[in-house]
Amino acid sequence: MSTPQVPGRQRLPATAGGTNLDDFGTAEWLLLAAVAAMWGSSFLFMAIGLESLRPGVVTLARISLGAAALAVVPRARRAVDREDLPRIALLGVIWMGIPLTLFPVAQQWIDSSVAGILNAGMPLTTAAWATVLLRRVPGRRALLGLALGFVGIVAVFLPELAESRANALGSALVVGAVFLYGLAANVAVPLQQRYGALPVLWRAQLAALVVVLPFGLYSLPGSSFAWGPVLAMLPLGVLGTGLAFALMATLVGRVGGPRGTVAIYFVPLVAIGLGLAVRGEAIAPSALVGTALVLAGAWLASRGERTAPEAAPPA
Repeated sequence: MSTPQVPGRQRLPATAGGTNLDDFGTAEWLLLAAVAAMWGSSFLFMAIGLESLRPGVVTLARISLGAAALAVVPRARRAVDREDLPRIALLGVIWMGIPLTLFPVAQQWIDSSVAGILNAGMPLTTAAWATVLLRRVPGRRALLGLALGFVGIVAVFLPELAESRANALGSALVVGAVFLYGLAANVAVPLQQRYGALPVLWRAQLAALVVVLPFGLYSLPGSSFAWGPVLAMLPLGVLGTGLAFALMATLVGRVGGPRGTVAIYFVPLVAIGLGLAVRGEAIAPSALVGTALVLAGAWLASRGERTAPEAAPPA
C-alpha cells in the first residue's frame, strides 16, 4: 500500500490519488455495498415522497435531514481550515445542490430509464476529470472495468430504453449533472484525506442547502401532507443523503475517484431488486446479463494499481 501526497491548497478544484492502491479489501467492499444499498433504495423512497410532495420539496427535505443527521455527530463539527472552506462549498454545490435540483426537473421530460443510463456515466466522467486534474490516465484494468460496467448498465435498462421517449433538454440536464458528479468525486478525495468525510460532508450539505432552498420554497405550495410520503423523507435524508454521501467520500478518499465511483453501477441493481421484492416488478433476461457484466466490471475496477498515481502538479 502506498499513500500519495495530498496536494496543497493552491488550486481550486484539485484532486489526488487514493491512499489504497491495492486490491479492494473488506472495508472497501463494505463501503461500496452500503452506498449502493442506500442510493438504490432512495429511488423507492423518492417515488413514495413524490406521491404528495413536489420535487423541490423532496430535494430540500433530503438535504436538510442529511445535514441535520450529520450535525448530531460531534466529529462532523470538527474545525477545518478557512482556506479549504471555498473548496468544501464548491463540493456541496456541484455534488448535491445543482445535481439534486436538475434531476427532478429533467425527469419531467425524460423516462427514468434514460436518467438511469445517463447517471451511470458518473464513473466515466470521474475518470475523465481525474485524467485532467492529475494529468495521468487511470490504470488499464480500472478503465476496462468502468467500460464493462457501463455496458452492463445499458443491458439492464435495455427493455425500458426500447419504449423510452427521451427529450433532448431533459437529457442535457442530466448529462450536466453527471459531469458535475464526476468533478465532485475528485474534489472530495483530498478533502476527505485531510479531514475525514464527516466534517467535509456536513459543511458541503449546508452549502447545498443555500442552492436548493429557493426551489424548495417555491415548490411548497403545490405539495400536500400525507404521512407515507413525509415519513419516506427520513430514510431518504438521513441514510440516502447524510450517511451515503459521507460513506462515498470515504470510499473515494481511500481508492480514488474513478475506482470508488464504480459503486454507482450497483445502484440500479439494488433499485431493480427492491422493485421485484416490494412491487412485484418483472426482471428481463437482459437485466440478468447486465448484472453479470456489472459484477465483472466492478471486480476489474477493484484490482490494485501497478504504479502509484502522481499528485497533481502545483499551479
